[in-house]
Amino acid sequence: MAEKIKNESEITESKKFMPNLSYDSVIFGFNGKQLKILILEYHNTGFFALPGGFVRRNESLDDAVKRGVRHRTGLDRIYLEQFHTFGDIERSDSEAMMRILEENGMDLKTNQWMLDRFLTVAYYALINYDEVTPRPDKLSDSISWYSIDELPALMMDHKKIVEKALQVLRENLEKKLIGMNLLPPKFTMKQLQQVYEAILGENLRRTTFQRRILSMDILERHDKLFQGKAHKAPYLYSFKSEKII
Repeated sequence: MAEKIKNESEITESKKFMPNLSYDSVIFGFNGKQLKILILEYHNTGFFALPGGFVRRNESLDDAVKRGVRHRTGLDRIYLEQFHTFGDIERSDSEAMMRILEENGMDLKTNQWMLDRFLTVAYYALINYDEVTPRPDKLSDSISWYSIDELPALMMDHKKIVEKALQVLRENLEKKLIGMNLLPPKFTMKQLQQVYEAILGENLRRTTFQRRILSMDILERHDKLFQGKAHKAPYLYSFKSEKII
């Protein structure tokens, strides 16, 4: 009877998720100076990876990603976009996954399905850095913010996923109004420029940037932000909701 129950448990676990399909999330945040992403470290392995997971049979792919990002950040309303599917034959690493399972005391036979080859659908998320309290999942010791130019060595093809996410982010910077999700609801022109510079990895001329952004008619101007001398106080801006793409 015990063996029968164990076998039924194995079947239930293996049938809970879609086979050979996973997702990985590049979660971007901006701390006022640097563009950062969330990276987790698996328990007792030294393996660093993007937050990811599997898709339950009773949920959509988008809902699975939202669930995973919510568990790691505590946020519900976030900007998420699917940007690429990674399916190279050599991308999966069964030995690394086996070690992760072993170090977390998980039965290898029950979780054999996790050692198979997986295609992963990649998403990027854009969130307000100040609103997040990173929370590791049950397989991880930690989850922390890392600057995009100071990342630890990532397992499998996660470095390629980050590089692709950054490429897509740069290519869609203005069309998707990326700054809207990395800044507070109201921000200064300087803060907006800092977001652009952090994403593009280059310095921009202030007057040129200001002129170009204002010509796009995507911002609403508010009262000045008084912090020092009144005549130097910058205006606060927000994105016009009707202009959001």
